[in-house]
Amino acid sequence: MHAAPKAASVWPFNRLFGSAAIGNWLPCYLLVRVTIDMQRLQTRPQFQAVLAGRNLARTAHFALHCCPLTAAALPTQAKSALPLFPLNEVWLGAMVPKRWAKRAVTRNAIKRQIYILSSEFEITLAHQAHVVRLRAAFDRSQYVSATSDALKRAVRNELQQLFSRAVTA
Repeated sequence: MHAAPKAASVWPFNRLFGSAAIGNWLPCYLLVRVTIDMQRLQTRPQFQAVLAGRNLARTAHFALHCCPLTAAALPTQAKSALPLFPLNEVWLGAMVPKRWAKRAVTRNAIKRQIYILSSEFEITLAHQAHVVRLRAAFDRSQYVSATSDALKRAVRNELQQLFSRAVTA
């Protein structure tokens, strides 16, 4: 009886070390992520504290707000027994109001672009809390589809401008 040939594996482990190392557990530790993602803002007090901070950069459609992580520098209404930002890392939040992006698909696509692009600029951002806020609508007559490639390109280009201005500021 003839056995079928083995299919190529999609695991990067097998491409790096070959299929002979599959049974060996030791090399699997190499697959652990080395970098830690930036922290995301989750609570309303966190967003309020950052929005009360200073405006770091602006473009036609976006604004980048930042706030230091120390409790002494936070606004008085944000001070409490528990720290708002327990880790001294880069924190990021995205605000895309329904007022400026009516469709949920568009809001989610813009937020996705914000988080993806911010991870590229993470090493250049200061260890502070940041919020990227959509402050104007994209023209629906120009971008007919809620998730068109043209809209994604426009959002990405403007976010690159925003983060590059923030780095130089």
